[in-house]
Amino acid sequence: MDVSLRFIGLGFFVAFLSISSLAAAANDDVTRASPNVSASCNNPYKLVKVKTWLDGTEGEEIGGISAAFGTLLPTKEKDGVKLPATYTNPLNCCSNISRKLSGAMALAIRGECDFVTKAKFAQTGGAGGLVIINDDEALTEMGCPGNEDVHIKFPVVMISKSGGDAIQKSMDAGKKVELLLYAPERPIVDYSVIFLWLMSVGTVFIASIWSKLIASKASDDYQLSPKESAGAANDENDEILRINVKSAIVFVISASTFLVLLYLFMSSWFVWVLIVLFCIGGVEGMHNCIVSLVSSKCKACTRKTLKLPVFGETTIFSFVVFLLCLAFAIFWAANRKASYSWIGQDILGIGLMITVLQMAQLPNIKVATVLLCCAFMYDIFWVFLSPFIFHDSVMIAVAKGNKSGGESIPMLLRVPRITDPWDGYDMIGFGDILFPGLLVSFSFRFDQANQKGVLNGYFPWLMVGYGVGLCFTYLGLYLMNGHGQPALLYLVPCTLGTCVALGLIRGELKKLWNYGSQPAETSGSA
Repeated sequence: MDVSLRFIGLGFFVAFLSISSLAAAANDDVTRASPNVSASCNNPYKLVKVKTWLDGTEGEEIGGISAAFGTLLPTKEKDGVKLPATYTNPLNCCSNISRKLSGAMALAIRGECDFVTKAKFAQTGGAGGLVIINDDEALTEMGCPGNEDVHIKFPVVMISKSGGDAIQKSMDAGKKVELLLYAPERPIVDYSVIFLWLMSVGTVFIASIWSKLIASKASDDYQLSPKESAGAANDENDEILRINVKSAIVFVISASTFLVLLYLFMSSWFVWVLIVLFCIGGVEGMHNCIVSLVSSKCKACTRKTLKLPVFGETTIFSFVVFLLCLAFAIFWAANRKASYSWIGQDILGIGLMITVLQMAQLPNIKVATVLLCCAFMYDIFWVFLSPFIFHDSVMIAVAKGNKSGGESIPMLLRVPRITDPWDGYDMIGFGDILFPGLLVSFSFRFDQANQKGVLNGYFPWLMVGYGVGLCFTYLGLYLMNGHGQPALLYLVPCTLGTCVALGLIRGELKKLWNYGSQPAETSGSA
């Protein structure tokens, strides 16, 4: 297959991956100040847990969101007050309450009047709290309609329709329902980032030295003649897609266009297309990693072959591995919403990224500078500046899957948060590993070709730079109160900046800048 065509295909696929090119964007942290409200209506929106008791027996726990007004909820369950649940009359709580609530937890439905009006009527009726049942599954923020003074002396919470239906069903059956509200604190940075950091750095490290890990595949095999050796070298070069300046710019423009289309037209079926593509790439990545690694250590595994109608001639070992990888991907897709699905997603993703970093290579620092600087601006614009145009952070909205009907984009590594009471995830997009990984892989090849050691090489220092950049990413996440961070904002200066600075100090920047330019021109690279 023509190299330029293969690169275009790879470019579009990596464009899918770059959608999730930010860290911790999809944690749904709603702890923030309410905009345009008076001093009496400036509570932060917080995720709330509603504990239920049915005739004294503890029932299911329901999630909700607190209002920007009313008293603040305790952060611990033991500090909450258990109150009996009572319907308001009228049920929408938009007029005077005919039924005395007497310190009970008032239940009302959303609609026909604003939330502050409901709370005032409930307070007049003597309620000890107000729970508003939403008319759909999507919870909305409950602010104040204007700059009026709001003096509500009890907590106000909204719950989803499914949670409200469960409570109403029990009350209609004549059961005594009691509710307790509390809002546990959600940690901005969790211990799970350590594991995520190790996975990200480890993926870049292994992908960079992968050629050395499987080097024995060629050297331990039968001795090639000079003609055969040259042919093998040409075959290997044909498999490599070398990026140039033009393709780097076109790629970032294509990725931006695709991101906008996803934001405007995202739906559950479109996310399913991405899931299928992810599974195909993950199967290919896992298969390539397993077969190449095992083949380099065990020559006998690749000697028995068979002919298949679709695959042609292939080894039995390769075909068995393919079937196992395919079964693994199908199992993950079928159970992608299970609590353990993150393990399969990370395994597929790591295999995919290692393979991509073997297929695509940067020839020199000039191309790396163009690609990473474009990706740097791409990340910053679509996270921080896009709200001025679209009234929403496009990157964060797409990463969260706000319009996808509950489906999430799989192009990221994720790890469950250990101390998060809401079972959230820390995550990092594939783009935050692939873009810097291209440069780190180049530094390893440069060091190997020029016989550089640990101290005078570039690869060890760029690995340190990448690890430090990830630390800065999570520091920014903490300082910005959990707002999704464009990780390339920190990773590009820490990797590309380190490489350029070392090149200047050592007087090798010109060599790094033009390295491999002549071979790239004569080989007709992409």
